[in-house]
Amino acid sequence: MIYTVGEAAAKIGVNPSTLRYYDKEGLLPFVERSGGGIRMFKETDLEWLSTIECLKKTGMPIKEIKQFIDWCIRAT
Repeated sequence: MIYTVGEAAAKIGVNPSTLRYYDKEGLLPFVERSGGGIRMFKETDLEWLSTIECLKKTGMPIKEIKQFIDWCIRAT
C-alpha cells in the first residue's frame, strides 16, 4: 500500500510538516517520489519513520539520526 505524507504522518502520530522537515534534512532518502514529485510512503518506510521518531525521543540530534540512517542504508 502507498501512503501520502498526511496518511504516513497520521500512522506514526506526527504532523505532515514534520515528515516534510525530515525529508528536507535528508532523513528520508528511502522514500520514492511520483513523476510529479509527490512522496510515496510504503509500509517499510513507516518502519523507518518509527525508528526515526524513536531516536528523536531519546534526544538524538537530527544530524546524528541522519548519519545513523545513512549507515543503515549503506549496510543493506
